[in-house]
Amino acid sequence: MRFKTIEWKDNSIRILDQTKLPKTEIYLKINTVRRLAESIKRLSIRGAPAIGVAAGYGVALSSLTSKTIDIKKTKKNIIKDIEMLQKTRPTAVNLFWALNRMKKIVEDYKERDAKGLHLTLLKEAKKIHSEDRELCRKIGENGARLVPDKANIMTHCNAGALATGGWGTALGVIYAAKKMGKNVHVYAGETRPLLQGARLTTWELQKNGIKVTLVVDSARASVIRQERIDLIIVGADRIASNGDVANKIGTYPLAILAKKHNVDFYVAAPSTTFDISLKSGFEIPIEERNADEVKSFSGTKTAPTSVSVFNPAFDVTPNELIKGIITENGILRKPYMKSIRKYIKKI
Repeated sequence: MRFKTIEWKDNSIRILDQTKLPKTEIYLKINTVRRLAESIKRLSIRGAPAIGVAAGYGVALSSLTSKTIDIKKTKKNIIKDIEMLQKTRPTAVNLFWALNRMKKIVEDYKERDAKGLHLTLLKEAKKIHSEDRELCRKIGENGARLVPDKANIMTHCNAGALATGGWGTALGVIYAAKKMGKNVHVYAGETRPLLQGARLTTWELQKNGIKVTLVVDSARASVIRQERIDLIIVGADRIASNGDVANKIGTYPLAILAKKHNVDFYVAAPSTTFDISLKSGFEIPIEERNADEVKSFSGTKTAPTSVSVFNPAFDVTPNELIKGIITENGILRKPYMKSIRKYIKKI
């Protein structure tokens, strides 16, 4: 990748501010957990896997910035910061997975040395980051086998290096296909209301030498109907045990279009995105965001101030619309309840 989404540098978290793309490439230095929480809420860093990585580093940062050497008070402060991070975004399960993993280390730590706790947490956060890169690399390799030598692929939102620890899930498949020598052309939907497809996916793909065509969301049906699409690949923010998938709003209608026009619809996601505690997608909490995201853009008013707005950040795609789920251990296929439980048990 020709950029770094997130890294630990100089005892702080350094993130690429995705709210500024594609206009400017600005990196933020995060020195407090509160600022990290604000950055997650305002989407300076976004994407389920990337949020999980950020959460891991956030707990390490909490242990570093503690003002006391008393280990009990240090642990108490860290737990408070974990609770703060848990409240940032409700849908992406990777956030809670990473925080629970870090919390267990805090709770199990028996030494009285606060510095030692910080070093232990930082080591674990870096491990979460490196694991995510490896998971995505394997997802890319598994998914690339599905890609024809000359392929037109449609995607939605951004599920690339910007949304992960540095490689990508849906876009990771595309990067791996290119590495295999395949000629790949991507159609990226703009992804209203914040245009993650237009602002982020096109920027990222061009940055990494992938051919990309931007289409407005309402043009996707026409593009698919003209038989210009070989397959559709999207990412995921949470996957229930029956294979229902929560992803960026607009994914569900794209899956319906794929079904209508006989185009294979795939989801690419690591094991950290599965939530087998949920029986179906109906149980996935869906984040609703501020109305101003719909009524204005980049400081320009686009709707009457008084108009009522419904602004869900995600929708749920039923498992029957999904051809397969591309994971680090292979491609899961129907019946999803059985294959997902077997997959999770294996890891």
